[in-house]
Amino acid sequence: MTNIALRPLLRALTAADRGRIEAITRATGVFRDEEVAVALEVFDAFCRPGQTDYYTLGAELHGRLAGWICWGATPCTEGTWDLYWLAVDPAAQGSGIGSALTDAMEAELRATGRARLVVIDTSGRPDYAPTRAFYQARGYAIAGVVPDFYAPGDDQVIFAKGLTG
Repeated sequence: MTNIALRPLLRALTAADRGRIEAITRATGVFRDEEVAVALEVFDAFCRPGQTDYYTLGAELHGRLAGWICWGATPCTEGTWDLYWLAVDPAAQGSGIGSALTDAMEAELRATGRARLVVIDTSGRPDYAPTRAFYQARGYAIAGVVPDFYAPGDDQVIFAKGLTG
């Protein structure tokens, strides 16, 4: 029997995905309740007609939403974008969903011709080591660390990746 890897199906997200977005984000086990609430605020803002601050994309495996990504332009910058949220259901981690979502975001940003830099803020906690390794494996470099940013002992690790050149 041939082992064929399934490719995630990338698709637009809608307000109907909110419950699954919350479930995926909580299931990762790394986000505090108030962080999940912020993720949902951002998702709700994305769902408002006419908004242009946030962009999202979902990934399905076996017909079920298994990951999502959210990004937006960084205010008061020229061509800098923030990756705000990336979450993959733990049962689907390692299946290529995170990479597919990140690659698609970068492709969309390159296609605009206005994006030159993507910035990601994440935690320095030990449980975020796989997250940091994921970003580094995709060409993001640590641009800075702010000690005790999120809480005592929880540094902010800032990643950046140029999209030009």
